Amino acid sequence: MADIVQVLIPDERHAAVYRDQIAPNMEEGNMLLVSHGFSVHFGQIVPATDIDVAMIAPKGPGSLVREVFEGGGGVPCLIAIHQDTTGLARDVALAYAKGIGGTRAGVIETTFREETETDLFGEQAVLCGGTAALIKAAFDTLVEAGYQPEMAYFECLHELKLIVDLIYTGGLSKMRNDVSNTAEYGDLTRGPQLIDDSIRDKMRQILKDVQGGVFAREWVLENEANQPVLGALRRQESELQIEEVGKNLRSMMSWLDE
Repeated sequence: MADIVQVLIPDERHAAVYRDQIAPNMEEGNMLLVSHGFSVHFGQIVPATDIDVAMIAPKGPGSLVREVFEGGGGVPCLIAIHQDTTGLARDVALAYAKGIGGTRAGVIETTFREETETDLFGEQAVLCGGTAALIKAAFDTLVEAGYQPEMAYFECLHELKLIVDLIYTGGLSKMRNDVSNTAEYGDLTRGPQLIDDSIRDKMRQILKDVQGGVFAREWVLENEANQPVLGALRRQESELQIEEVGKNLRSMMSWLDE
């Protein structure tokens, strides 16, 4: 086996692959490298004490990492050291970050705990869970009020990309600078009404569930049972009106490639 083993498979497969294929072949002084800390932080991987364990997490998908690298740049990375048996773990991890272009942009030092907990919270509260729930609730609100589903789709889902692209390239200030004054005023006055203290309390509870391992235990058990809840939820979501409307509308958009 190589001196450095980088694990780039889905979180739910880490434990079995490490236990059955990686651990038996690791030797003293080798390095286990991951790009997300879930399995190590929550004990799905318990590494031997005589190896180094580190994380290099590019802040972008693999396709973007490669594209930017080939263009002479790099995607910023996170670095964390879980176990430094050799005394060289940080240097080796940084060398890996350099190899994929990360040091061209910058490498931010963190911990397995911080990366894992902020990543899970961000996915659940904003990037996936929060955003999807907000889109669906807004779509349903308009349709229930008698507006065409197609109009609801455009205003609550399709145009989100325009706003996210502005935020992505220049933060909230660029987005507010580029949208109309009407939109900016609505943002600043109605947004706080929507995300009030009760929603912040729910966010804090989601974070507590992440920090305390509640979500991790639930996800581990879900996978041990062959993902019955995830499968049911996927089927349920696929049957939503917003999905059917979106499919029909996207068929009219020749520039999209599904």
